[in-house]
Amino acid sequence: MTRMTRHLLDVDDLTGDEVRAVLHLAGHRNPPKILDGRGVALVFEKPSLRTRNSTEMAVVQLGGHPLSLQANEVGLGARETPEDVARTLERYHAAICARVFEHDKLERMAAVSSVPVVNLLSDQSHPLQALADLLTIDHHFGSLEGRTVAYIGDANNVARSLALACARTGMAFRYGCPPGYGPSDAELDLVAAMGGVVSVHPRPAEAADGADVVYTDVWASMGKEEEAEARRRAFEGYTIDAALMEAASPQGIFLHCLPAHRGEEVDAAVIDGSRSLVWQQAENRMHTARAALMFLVELS
Repeated sequence: MTRMTRHLLDVDDLTGDEVRAVLHLAGHRNPPKILDGRGVALVFEKPSLRTRNSTEMAVVQLGGHPLSLQANEVGLGARETPEDVARTLERYHAAICARVFEHDKLERMAAVSSVPVVNLLSDQSHPLQALADLLTIDHHFGSLEGRTVAYIGDANNVARSLALACARTGMAFRYGCPPGYGPSDAELDLVAAMGGVVSVHPRPAEAADGADVVYTDVWASMGKEEEAEARRRAFEGYTIDAALMEAASPQGIFLHCLPAHRGEEVDAAVIDGSRSLVWQQAENRMHTARAALMFLVELS
């Protein structure tokens, strides 16, 4: 019997039980070498620090060989169609992982690939980051159910995937965004349809009030650098500082997907302070990438 290939383009490709299964697999620090003698293609349209290191090491820990390909080597959507790239790479590799600008390139690759396609980041979503966030929260608090995450800043790809992850695992999600930078109605409807508790707040302190997790990201994501000055003006008052952390739960933690701009979206005293778990969060990128590959390759 032929099994259907599973892909991970966003968190909602997994059920709640499957999310928990991936988090459980992330705890296997001496995992089986399921990729022994096999390769995994890592395609990077965007540069990366955490994503490349975490995913390459995840493949190595599974006994495989990671092959990283830069944008000019592949020409995804220019020199070759996403479909042709996927059809080629599937002949060499056990999985295809890609960090792209346009999400539809991943969808087109997944539509024809006989091996798992994993989203390492797109303009729409960042599922492996969200899984690492869940692992960090779970390790710190001992459980996910009933926790509240306050996301302060731009409702970008990181926020979207994290909102879906919260919906899948019984956590409430609050957006604290300036006007014009919040989630779309479609995004809110999707989270609600998954059974998630989601709300939008115009004031950061209101979103952070009593929250277990205060989370932020850079105000101008990669590819939006030309908007940086306009965004600095729009996000004035949305910096995560000590006063805003005081609005959170006394046991509340700070998370950031990195890289961070100290003095913009977060004060140095917060990101470098005792309530910050950003370095554990960065390490967990490796553990959840390894777990996601274990889950997907074993199913395919």
